Amino acid sequence: MTENEIGTIVVGSAIEVHRELGPGLLETVYEVVLAHELQQRGLKVERQIPVSIEYKGIKFDEGFRADIIVGEKVVLELKSVEHVTAAHKKQLQTYLRLTGCKLGYLLNFGEALMKHGITRAPWNKSQIAIPWGGLLMTWKNDSLRLCVSARE
Repeated sequence: MTENEIGTIVVGSAIEVHRELGPGLLETVYEVVLAHELQQRGLKVERQIPVSIEYKGIKFDEGFRADIIVGEKVVLELKSVEHVTAAHKKQLQTYLRLTGCKLGYLLNFGEALMKHGITRAPWNKSQIAIPWGGLLMTWKNDSLRLCVSARE
């Protein structure tokens, strides 16, 4: 199954979950129910997946946690907030870089209508540097390595 085929099922499932539960619940509730809905539709679903980073040659296994990875191809980042911010979108791009997945979805269950809470995010390799606190995270040597260096 391709990333786009998985994405179509993800969007339909997210809308179904939102119709049944409505907005305003905790993110973890939507995560559990969406994972169940995707499994019912025949997809392989993994929740709270550790995403490792490498820093100065040392691998850290739990640098981040991806909410859901579907079919080992699509990353889902779930939110239950009033408005999605640029930081939420950057977070998903970071997960895509680190996992090697080519497609992700930012799903905000806090919206009144789920269709307004769906952001499709293909891997954008052109975004190679992201400010992070006083540091700059960069994509290096076309590999899934995250280098953290002080900004000049």
